[in-house]
Amino acid sequence: MDVTLAIDAMGGDHGASVTVPAAVEYLKQYPRDSIILVGNTETIQAELNALSIADGQFAGRLRVQATSEVVGMDELPQSALRGKKDSSMRVAINLVKGGEASACVSAGNTGALMATARYVLKTIPGIDRPAIASYLPTQSGQICMLDLGANTDCTAEHLLQFAMMGATLVTALERKPNPTVGLLNIGSEDIKGNEVVKQAATLLRQSDLNFYGNIEGNDIFKGATDLVVCDGFVGNVALKTAEGVAKMMGDFLKEGFKRSLYTRFAAAISLPVLRAFKHRLDHRRYNGASFLGLKGIVVKSHGSADVFAFRCAIEKAAEEARAGMWQQISVHIEKWHHERQNTQIGAS
Repeated sequence: MDVTLAIDAMGGDHGASVTVPAAVEYLKQYPRDSIILVGNTETIQAELNALSIADGQFAGRLRVQATSEVVGMDELPQSALRGKKDSSMRVAINLVKGGEASACVSAGNTGALMATARYVLKTIPGIDRPAIASYLPTQSGQICMLDLGANTDCTAEHLLQFAMMGATLVTALERKPNPTVGLLNIGSEDIKGNEVVKQAATLLRQSDLNFYGNIEGNDIFKGATDLVVCDGFVGNVALKTAEGVAKMMGDFLKEGFKRSLYTRFAAAISLPVLRAFKHRLDHRRYNGASFLGLKGIVVKSHGSADVFAFRCAIEKAAEEARAGMWQQISVHIEKWHHERQNTQIGAS
């Protein structure tokens, strides 16, 4: 299935200097897909010229959608939503809403992107709140985790909805028909956790999901389950902590190998292992967080992403578009609500 992707070319710490080269690399790798670069025409064209992209090189597959505004990285979501209707972020999402694009990718302000996407696209019926999902590396491969910051206060029902959306994502992208779901808690025992988490565990057991049970923070990187569910406060803290630990480990290795002539020699001998280690923990490969629960596909790239990382986010958006992600979530949620109503009617 061919897809068209709307790229917020102005978003992020580096703007068009990263988004445009990443889009061009993507088009070269996927010759049947198309991209709409949204933003300041002169800025985008300057980047295309710097890449020696000739007129007609991507005929019919690359076009520029001009906009007059940009959402700042520190701008309040309400300000961006109400005051910048011609921003590159807003217009890119509008293209998804209007059917001109299959998905939107932005490295811009997370709060503004979520608020705008929710306002323009609306949520899927049966979903109270969208959630942010992404993948993390584990000892056995990778794990999907949500919510990573969109919702700091959640009910048990919200956590159940997150689990359903996440399970649908894992099934579609990883071809796992019945992924295991873990509920992040302070212990694996049923008696552990606050009342919301305990109630969520009960709802998950009653659902059609493959509920593994409670898992602890150290279980995430063991790959104990295919999916980890938590509220956005806990998820964001866990994510940032993991990023910090990974950076610290890398810095420790660099410091240790540079300590003396002997350690530099040891580093040269260990180079293949170090390269494999770096590749496995390279956060850029996992760049691109999915906004699940919307009636459209929106992928958020890290604001400081480089060209390689942003291209990974584009690839993730295309993958979700090909899988018909939000439609699959809609079907799953509708089915669950129908079964729940039937159960309640039967019980009465």
